[in-house]
Amino acid sequence: MYRSEIQSLLSSFLPIGLDEMDKVILMNRMETKYVFSAKKLPDLLTKLSGSYKVLEIDRVRAFPYRTTYLDTSDHLFYTQQVRGKLNRHKIRYRIYESTGLSFLEIKMKTNKNRTIKWRIENSLKTNFPDEDATAFIKGYLPYGFLDLRPVLINEFTRITLVGLELKERITLDYNLIFSTPEGRVSVLPFLAIAELKRERHAGQVALRCIMRQTGIHPNNFSKYSFGSALIRNVPRKNTLKPNLLLINKIENDYIKSTVS
Repeated sequence: MYRSEIQSLLSSFLPIGLDEMDKVILMNRMETKYVFSAKKLPDLLTKLSGSYKVLEIDRVRAFPYRTTYLDTSDHLFYTQQVRGKLNRHKIRYRIYESTGLSFLEIKMKTNKNRTIKWRIENSLKTNFPDEDATAFIKGYLPYGFLDLRPVLINEFTRITLVGLELKERITLDYNLIFSTPEGRVSVLPFLAIAELKRERHAGQVALRCIMRQTGIHPNNFSKYSFGSALIRNVPRKNTLKPNLLLINKIENDYIKSTVS
């Protein structure tokens, strides 16, 4: 199985700790995403091992994450995403399960196609929003305070790579699971998502070259909009049809390779 290969391959990377990672936190950045079969992860890691370090915490190099997305009853943030609106927002709680830390995060995609992220340490409670969450949301949303509620949960395993010169960061996500607070669940063991995060789109980086060589092209993929279209009753699903077809093709190819 590719997962056991991943654990073995990660041992070939030089480690980087959280303290050094702070130098490349990139809260204001350019992003490039790639969507592909999880079975390609071992080959990708092999090709990246000489150009990147891997985040290591307590000898662990692949970490479970849990994200809960918030939205309004009329799907404001989802609709902004699928319409391609710039200066759009996304609000979520992210739990780093290996450390127990929980952050309330707001992401903004600007009209210059940059991603800016703000966050505070905060937990999702039954009395959401608490005083700190309310002040934080009011401070960064142009709409004032909205009637927000949890609508989608995304769990995954993440590997974080950092360029040897600390100029870029790559996240590799796999073991994806989407669920709703009402109990609907979709498990996607066949899917992997790579995301390149840099201060600017200047020059060549190893990930881009490797992806080009393997025929994997950049994709405007959003876990939130895709997961919502997959298991929630949301409008404008046809807008996401190209990505839904792509994921279906990846799944079919994954099943065929597993059977053979």
